[in-house]
Amino acid sequence: MIKRQINYTITGQEAGMTALQFLKSKGYSHRLLIHLKNTPFGLTMGGEPIFSNRRLIEGEVLTVLLTEDGDSQTILPVPLPLSIVYEDEDILVINKDAGVPIHPSQGHFDNTLANAVAWYYRQKGEPFVYRAINRLDRDTTGLLVLAKHMLSACILSDQMVKRLIRREYLALVCGRIPEAGTIDRPIGRVEGSTIERHVDEEHGERAVTHYKRLSYHPENDLSLVSLRLETGRTHQIRVHMASIGYPLPGDFLYNPDYRLIGRQPLHSYKLEFVHPLTGLPLVFTARLPEDMERLCLSSYPVTVHSPAKKQPFCEQ
Repeated sequence: MIKRQINYTITGQEAGMTALQFLKSKGYSHRLLIHLKNTPFGLTMGGEPIFSNRRLIEGEVLTVLLTEDGDSQTILPVPLPLSIVYEDEDILVINKDAGVPIHPSQGHFDNTLANAVAWYYRQKGEPFVYRAINRLDRDTTGLLVLAKHMLSACILSDQMVKRLIRREYLALVCGRIPEAGTIDRPIGRVEGSTIERHVDEEHGERAVTHYKRLSYHPENDLSLVSLRLETGRTHQIRVHMASIGYPLPGDFLYNPDYRLIGRQPLHSYKLEFVHPLTGLPLVFTARLPEDMERLCLSSYPVTVHSPAKKQPFCEQ
């Protein structure tokens, strides 16, 4: 069983609120509040259960007990490489390798990130429910965050919807791209395809990508580009770059030219968000993978700024 106990000391500003109002202000969803209501000792004050309409008093300590009987039993634990950048009681930040799908699917039952995480927790003797907050394509490398319980998942998912989780990508694109620019072109599904996308001015959803050229390498005619997304459409970077004439090499869907690299050179370099429980800002960066570094002759070192956890990160 997954258990997480959280203690809140009530401040003067919070005094007078009901427990329900207080928890909503902390990001608890309606579904999670119902779960707590049905959990024995889900809400307590001084060890005694309370109702959600209980008025709070300054200095009191409200205790929330999150429990989950469920486990991701359908995910097979497999001993696969897993690069953990940061972990605490609430979140797990991972630097994903190329060629690793996020979730099991047809043809990918035992070689996914979910399988690696399941193995990691089995070795620790801990139950887990797999909750990936942001997604990366199978061949895209870099940072993503997993929630370790219902509350962190609830709050981080809300941050994603509100675009408060900021992501910066690094990509190699063909040709000498302009120094900087913004692409504001709608993206939709290609008719008859389940995965391919294209710019679709008539039926597509709005997609906005900001880019900046970091360097150009004439020996292989590639530009290293930093990209920031305002929207999160499927294949947004790959489609937008191809639409302006600077596709990613090695992209099996949009530019299947494998002379320089065998996958699309796209890397989730930077991840910024507010910690779901402490409220402190977190910033993580991940070094370029070797195949991209080799092509652009550049190195972006790994750094971690984590006020919520004053310890060096550990990459495994």
